[in-house]
Amino acid sequence: MALNTCSEGISFAREMEEAAAAFYEELAKLFPEDAEKFQGYAKVNNKNVANVQRTYFGVITDGIEGCYAFNLEPDQYVVDVTLPDGVAKGDAIAKAIAAEETIARFYADAGEQGKGLTADVARAFTIIARKRGERVEELKAIVA
Repeated sequence: MALNTCSEGISFAREMEEAAAAFYEELAKLFPEDAEKFQGYAKVNNKNVANVQRTYFGVITDGIEGCYAFNLEPDQYVVDVTLPDGVAKGDAIAKAIAAEETIARFYADAGEQGKGLTADVARAFTIIARKRGERVEELKAIVA
């Protein structure tokens, strides 16, 4: 089922962010040498949800919500954040990078599609997409 309204897009983003935050909390427990970084990522994920929701509630009206701001298929943004027992750090980081790239792609696509009807929300999505790209580079540095 496609995501069409701004509310649907934000709900999907929240689900991805919460799953990714839980994933980073798990990584913090598995790899204590990088726990601070992973816990920081989890906190930022939760802040992303709050920021987007605050932006949405600050500008949305019933008239805009009735419109279709997106045409996104959630199946194209599936994030696998499950870790097998005894996962190697490199494999866990590779999974984190893949998840970040998928989440960033969702935010970039949603930001692009939503800019005509929900400019403030689209801008928040675009900023988060850019920051996700920066996070990918940080994750790559962990295993370099």
